[in-house]
Amino acid sequence: MSVEQNMALARRFFEARVKTDLDTLDKMLAPDFVSHTAAPGQQLDRESYMRHAAESVSAFSDVRFVIEDQVAAGDKVVSRISGRGTHARSELLGTTPTGREIASIAIFIHRLSGGKISEEWGAGTGRSELLGQRLEQEIRERERVEQELRVARSIQQASLPEEVPTLEGWQIASYYQPAREVGGDFYDFLELKDGHLGLVVGDATGKGVPAALVMASARSMLRALAQASDYSPGDVLSRVNDSLTIDIPPNMFVTCFYAILDPKSGHLRYANAGHDLPYLHRNSAAEELRARGMPLGLMPETFYEEKETILKAGDSALLYSDGLVEAHDPQGEMFGFPRLRGLVAEHGDEEGSLEEALLEELYSFVGERWEQEDDITLLTLRCSASLS
Repeated sequence: MSVEQNMALARRFFEARVKTDLDTLDKMLAPDFVSHTAAPGQQLDRESYMRHAAESVSAFSDVRFVIEDQVAAGDKVVSRISGRGTHARSELLGTTPTGREIASIAIFIHRLSGGKISEEWGAGTGRSELLGQRLEQEIRERERVEQELRVARSIQQASLPEEVPTLEGWQIASYYQPAREVGGDFYDFLELKDGHLGLVVGDATGKGVPAALVMASARSMLRALAQASDYSPGDVLSRVNDSLTIDIPPNMFVTCFYAILDPKSGHLRYANAGHDLPYLHRNSAAEELRARGMPLGLMPETFYEEKETILKAGDSALLYSDGLVEAHDPQGEMFGFPRLRGLVAEHGDEEGSLEEALLEELYSFVGERWEQEDDITLLTLRCSASLS
């Protein structure tokens, strides 16, 4: 074929590609066609090239192009092309449609053999502009996530008690350390009738604003029901569960341990909605405060078992969230329940804070480069004097 015929063939090829005329492309490509225009280190055969061409063009509307210049020598044709199109139809190179017009300038080299195109090389500005748009999208998404986390953090912080209650003969302490990403941890102290004190520790699944909103909703319901009635812990959890089940988003739930303390007698009555079992230190040992119950928000009309115990001088209870036991050391080992139980047994009767001993052990376990995976909440209750 002459030089003019080769350039005409290249022009028809560009027209068929822009029109996504796959039948014409199929006829124009040599059986052993190879494209070197893909990402670095990649090549496309004729089938992959046609599929890629269809996906690329179909992502745009109002596509037009102009062949600015062409030169040919031997079996090769070099074409300089300018083109425009609106990215409005589908994702391309990981970039979602923006509705923006993209202008591109590209240089293509085609090798022809036997009246067909057998090889292609090319480079242009279109890919760079798309990747630039993708970077912009990623930046905007990151900013959106950061804003969501700030909102969630403010909701979470506003839901935490401002101070720890002071009760004669009792030591009460709380510790809350959020992870970088907001979870749904919460704890609360409720002033109840007859001087009783409600203690709550819970965790809403998920992260970000949804978890924070569910957490705040569960806490508000529990507080309102507990303080406006004589409901027992099991009844409160059951009623909160029925309300949450109606409105909670799919695949979300709340675990919660709720106890009522009579500070005069040391009587502790409690119920558990699927939360990690608290530990009671007594007689140099740690025992679990077991009570059966499903997490809140999973199914209506759920029964929550109630248990009770008496705390005497020297006894202490630990309520916590799973951010403690699920922490990992550099080798991937989990802090775990057996370790926690042993620490409660060892340090539960000391005059100092049990939480201080737990945190010291935790930081020694995870090491200096630890990246906290989840919120950590600790609530300790210690009977420090003989009760009448």
